[in-house]
Amino acid sequence: MKPLLSVENLNVRFHTLRGAVHALNGVSFHINREEILGIAGESGCGKSVTSRAILRLIEPPGRIEGGSIHFEGRDILGMSIAEIRRMRGKEISMIMQEPKMSLNPVMRVGYQVAETLLIHNPSLTRQSARDQAADMLSEVGIPDAGSMSQRYPHQLSGGMAQRVMIAMMLVTRPKLLIADEPTSALDVTIQAQILDLFKGLIKDVRTSVLMITHDLGVMAETCDRIAVMYAGNMVEIGSVRKVLKSPSHPYTRALLKTVPDNANPDTPLLSIRGNVPSLMEPQNSCMFAPRCDHVMDRCRHEKPHMYDLQEGHRVACFLRG
Repeated sequence: MKPLLSVENLNVRFHTLRGAVHALNGVSFHINREEILGIAGESGCGKSVTSRAILRLIEPPGRIEGGSIHFEGRDILGMSIAEIRRMRGKEISMIMQEPKMSLNPVMRVGYQVAETLLIHNPSLTRQSARDQAADMLSEVGIPDAGSMSQRYPHQLSGGMAQRVMIAMMLVTRPKLLIADEPTSALDVTIQAQILDLFKGLIKDVRTSVLMITHDLGVMAETCDRIAVMYAGNMVEIGSVRKVLKSPSHPYTRALLKTVPDNANPDTPLLSIRGNVPSLMEPQNSCMFAPRCDHVMDRCRHEKPHMYDLQEGHRVACFLRG
């Protein structure tokens, strides 16, 4: 079966007065139908740029300069502006990091959910859209949805605002949902509630998900597969079990070691030595080489490609080649 979304050799550059920032470099992955793929990595590694590229939301000075993105066999990069706008919100939806910043502060939340329906289905009556919006707000666990739909974003807690965003993105029953750090602004208790709600709704709507987060615990609970990015490159991808239990890339192993040990709270926190390299440098070597404990001379002069290990587990490292 063909994947729902296929990204091949994607390159994104941001052209500044100081030079070109190599934000994405040959990024490739796919998402199957009704699958949740998580993308992990440090801040600035290219996770959000990847999600925005899928929806053609890269704005100047940024440019998509190579590669392909296919959704259900359709070439997204070859679509007209009108075609991609019709797709956004209907077939592919996106939940941004800060729900209160994404909601219109001067519009009632119920109307904002209903508006999403009206945009993609003009034949729908306003009353029908309002009724469907109220039903969706109830589905995401908002009590007394009729009354809550009349509130403005500033009258909602962070958890409630996130539920409204989830309702807004799922009300059109999209085939793919991109969730960019959907729980980063929430406390642990509300985060657990949102994740449980999220998983249940995804199963009911039967949509696929691209989950972007720096929280490996969230990925372990939510995702089917994990892709690990570093400095604009995909370095490892595979099932949750394979990547978290048997990580093959030195960066993935280092990343897992930085996770706090809840069973032993006295254990000191670890960090990866060194710094992320400048993305303005030519990418003709392994970007993790300056921080890697297993670096070889080859790593400093040649960029590794993805090597196949087993059962869809792939890694970009000469140690596994």
